[in-house]
Amino acid sequence: MVFSSLLFLFRFLPVVLILYFIAPRGLRNFILFITSLIFYAWGEPVYFVLMLFSTLVDFTHGMLVDKYKKQGNDKAARRTVASAMIINLALLGFFKYADFIIGNINALTGASIPLLNLALPIGISFYTFQTMSYTIDVYRGEAQVQKSIISFGAYVVLFPQLIAGPIVQYKTIAKQLVERKETADQFSYGVMRFMSGLGKKVLLANNIGLLWDQISANPAGEISVVMSWLGITAYAFQIYFDFSGYSDMAIGLGQMFGFRFLENFDYPYMSKSITEFWRRWHISLGTWFKEYVYIPLGGNRKGFAIQIRNIAIVWLLTGIWHGASWNFVLWGAYFGVILVIEKVFLLKLLKKLPTWVSHVYTILLVWVSWVIFAFDDLSRGIDYLRTMFGLNQTVVLDNSTVYLLYTNAILLVILIFASTDLPKKLFGKLFTKIGEDGAAAVAMKGVYVAVLFLISTAYLVDASYNPFLYFRF
Repeated sequence: MVFSSLLFLFRFLPVVLILYFIAPRGLRNFILFITSLIFYAWGEPVYFVLMLFSTLVDFTHGMLVDKYKKQGNDKAARRTVASAMIINLALLGFFKYADFIIGNINALTGASIPLLNLALPIGISFYTFQTMSYTIDVYRGEAQVQKSIISFGAYVVLFPQLIAGPIVQYKTIAKQLVERKETADQFSYGVMRFMSGLGKKVLLANNIGLLWDQISANPAGEISVVMSWLGITAYAFQIYFDFSGYSDMAIGLGQMFGFRFLENFDYPYMSKSITEFWRRWHISLGTWFKEYVYIPLGGNRKGFAIQIRNIAIVWLLTGIWHGASWNFVLWGAYFGVILVIEKVFLLKLLKKLPTWVSHVYTILLVWVSWVIFAFDDLSRGIDYLRTMFGLNQTVVLDNSTVYLLYTNAILLVILIFASTDLPKKLFGKLFTKIGEDGAAAVAMKGVYVAVLFLISTAYLVDASYNPFLYFRF
């Protein structure tokens, strides 16, 4: 079940909201726990037990860490944290990377070990990182141990952010699990944020995704140079509005239930360096790696050589986190190398250049990265890059490209505008003039939500194309 589905919008969500708000406050975590398990089991009934097992493992390990810390037995506490991490990573590795490892062993040795062909549990990369953060936060003293398995289970399987993030560190919502108070203003904001995300996903990402699918279906050597750039531009917008739209919906749903999740995107395509880009893109993942990998390894505190090593490790892991394929490893290494170069000297140079130059530099490198990311088959990705840079002896522009540019021009303009902070600034100025809480502002927000909902629903009723790119992670 996905947020951008009629089943979720007209059946699951209304029922959950009704049950949640008619229940006594003391039962609301239980309602979220049970309904979230139903939400997950709807799409992954086979792995329902795996979700419960992960919840039980981390809840038990958290209790043990707290016990050993209170006894002053730091060594036992560290071993318990290590145990939790090993179990979590073993589950992630088995289900996500087993066939990748077997395939590479077969390729290198000539063996014929049969693949397991396991279905990837939805959201396993996200909820594994979340549950690992719990025992680490308890060990560090950054969060109190959770003594209610229902409240902890609600955190692990919370359906608003279960399958695609943002990755919620336990310490950021520990108090909210027991002390949150839902308000009408918060609920109203949550509805508006959810609808904004739904519009991003259904009206923008889905429509531009059709263009990418159309172009990428052709052999790279048979499309024009301009068409190849148009195609990867379409993919760049699709993955941004798809993922950021889903994050907006998750944050909005969290607000409806009284939770305040941290932001996950901050207009990344406005960045003027790759370093800045990764402060704005998938913020929760970058924050997780920074706090639980980069800093524990020494960060930038142990000299430049160690810092470079730590960056390399983080980006190798970032690539692997995204998928069990060599293109993701290469994608992580690609960004790792660029970030090291920027760290060494390039950032200082970029700051001296005109803003438009550094922005073009960033967009160019990010677009190249999306080619690596999009093609599991490295040979296809390389062939596509060759076409982009005129190395495949294809024409620069043809009639088919002109037609695609003409028919998608308005959509592309909307996408460019929507990927900047200009809409936010314009609405901010407007609401400042008419009064944020005035009747006119309330009416405008109501119309905005209603129109988005009606158009998005109409699209979902009529369309069969509704992919979600981050399900495979």
